[in-house]
Amino acid sequence: MTSPAQDVQQAFRTAMRNIAATVTIVTAGHHERGHGMTATAVSSVSLDPPSLLVCINSKTLLHDIMSASERFCVNVLAQEHLNLSQAFSGGIPPAERFALGDWAETEDGLKYLASAHARIVCARRLAIPFGTHTVFIGEVVDVRVSGRQAPLLYHDATYCRPTPVASH
Repeated sequence: MTSPAQDVQQAFRTAMRNIAATVTIVTAGHHERGHGMTATAVSSVSLDPPSLLVCINSKTLLHDIMSASERFCVNVLAQEHLNLSQAFSGGIPPAERFALGDWAETEDGLKYLASAHARIVCARRLAIPFGTHTVFIGEVVDVRVSGRQAPLLYHDATYCRPTPVASH
């Protein structure tokens, strides 16, 4: 028999699976350690200053690296990056991930996906532990938008694409 808390967790999981999210790869680096991971728990926080948040499980390597680094990058994936999303969500070992795709580096060594739908470089300003995750808030210091109009989405454990809804 499940407890009320387990029932709420399961209902919450179901509810969250039914909210479509843009797929990103979050990258960070600290000294020689660089890492990237697929994430959908990314959201804007404020326009003044421009900022966003990223929620990262505290048991991940990316969490350790983001906790020590000053900057991170949110790479918004386009539909043609489906294979990268799968690779960076555990499909291949971390040491092999950056061999796929057209990764480049900023002057200070932060990796970014050159062909990303958009890339947003942030200076880490705040890290708030909560439950199993930490909410990292970053102030946006650089943005590049590719002009592509086809971001990769994730909904109900399936990759998908946005389609316009006809207006009346």
